[in-house]
Amino acid sequence: MQLQSLRPAKGATHKVKRLGRGEASGKGGTSTKGNKGGQSRAGYKIKMAHEGGQMPIQRRIPKRGFKNANRVEYKVFNLGQIDQLIEKHEIKEFNLENLYINNLISQNDRVKILGNVSQKAKGAIEAAGGSVEIVK
Repeated sequence: MQLQSLRPAKGATHKVKRLGRGEASGKGGTSTKGNKGGQSRAGYKIKMAHEGGQMPIQRRIPKRGFKNANRVEYKVFNLGQIDQLIEKHEIKEFNLENLYINNLISQNDRVKILGNVSQKAKGAIEAAGGSVEIVK
C-alpha cells in the first residue's frame, strides 16, 4: 500500500453542491438563497441575539437598580418574640444571628448577639437586668 493510493471508505464522502452554475443545474440564478434581502447577499452573518425584528430580550428587560453583593441582611426580632422563645424552649443562654431589638424584655437574660443590636434595645435589656454580649 502506498500513500498516494489511499482512498476514503465508500460512502464516506459526498459531492459538493455547486451553486450558481446556470439555470440548468437547478441551483443557478439566486443560488438557493431566495430573492433580495441580507441573507441573499455575500458576507451575510446572522447577528448574535437577533430575534427576527422582535425587540431583543436584552433591550426588553428594564435596567434599573443595583444589587450589592456585600449587603448584610438583618432579621428583625422584638423582645416579645424572644421572650416567647425563652418560655417555649426554657432557654437560659441563646445566640441569635443579626439581632435587632425594639421592645422591652421581661426576664433577666444574658443575650449573645452575632451581628448588630440597636442602642435602644441594648439599653432596654440592661435596664431589665439582662446583659448583651456582641460576638463578632
